[in-house]
Amino acid sequence: MVFMFLLGAILCALVPYLLISVLWGHFGCGRKQLKGKHVLVTGGSSGIGLSVARHVASLGAKVTLVARNVERLEKAKQEVESVCVKEESGGSQVQYFSVDLGGNREAIAAAVKNAEASLGPIYMLVNCAGFAKAQVFEDIPYSLVKEMMDVNYLGSFILSQEVVRGMKARNEGGSVVFTSSQGGLLGLYGFTAYSAAKAALVKLAEALHMELKPHGITVTVCYPPDTQTPGFLEENKTKPVETRLISEAAGLFTSDDVAKKLVDDALQGKFSSTVGLEGFMLTTLCAGMGPVTDSLSLLAQLFLTGIFRFVSIFYLWSFANIIDKEHKKKKAAAAAAANTDKTK
Repeated sequence: MVFMFLLGAILCALVPYLLISVLWGHFGCGRKQLKGKHVLVTGGSSGIGLSVARHVASLGAKVTLVARNVERLEKAKQEVESVCVKEESGGSQVQYFSVDLGGNREAIAAAVKNAEASLGPIYMLVNCAGFAKAQVFEDIPYSLVKEMMDVNYLGSFILSQEVVRGMKARNEGGSVVFTSSQGGLLGLYGFTAYSAAKAALVKLAEALHMELKPHGITVTVCYPPDTQTPGFLEENKTKPVETRLISEAAGLFTSDDVAKKLVDDALQGKFSSTVGLEGFMLTTLCAGMGPVTDSLSLLAQLFLTGIFRFVSIFYLWSFANIIDKEHKKKKAAAAAAANTDKTK
């Protein structure tokens, strides 16, 4: 009986979701164009950042990659150049800067200044730099919490400040994109530090949207699910089993899928960008007092929130069940180990 209720609720949510997706494809708002515009992408040497860089380059944009590892940046530059729309000038349309976004502000400001000196004013900033490491709360060292906040939040904050200052001065519009996470909307087991850092980006974006709207500058937040990237593979090496099992519920997406949706939503001026039914459900449920940037998202929030909240109860029950089962396994293993020690 419970299964039938859950199936009915999912179908009730899925039909409007598909209808809204189709309608948006036909009647969505006008897109900005990137041909000849300068796009700066942080975390551009791999993963979602590299996929974003390749995609905007294929749309005719000039691209600046920002990351730490020079060797990976050089390789990424060659990948992006291979899909660039060539200009008659024949000059390079792709460049990179090795910068630690968790480092000092002066280096970040210098990178922005030098990037604009070479390829012109930045029209779109895509903040993709970040990393995740899942651990139970009491085991997380302070140094990791600070690094996670520095890279995932403060780096995007500082770089965006430098870019936005120029955008407002030029009064020619622009776009700022922050890459949060579905974990920034829903606190998950093992992600106490990571979820906090990614949630901070959401509130930064909401406040910044209010400030930049009169200047014609749009703000978009991307909420990727688990995405097949080098960072995700590294994250899985130390991820608690509870976190891994819970995360698997949303499936695994490619970085190209996430990047294309991110760029498309940013060009349409949408505040939220996500892929998959779970992502659509989360952004609808967690919209709260967030910006309203398109009528179809508003309709989803008005008419689907109740249904999605009902469906979410089953997700939360499933997560709690996973955690309870693993807890019992650990207790049983500990008891068995204690008995073994007694018999020695």
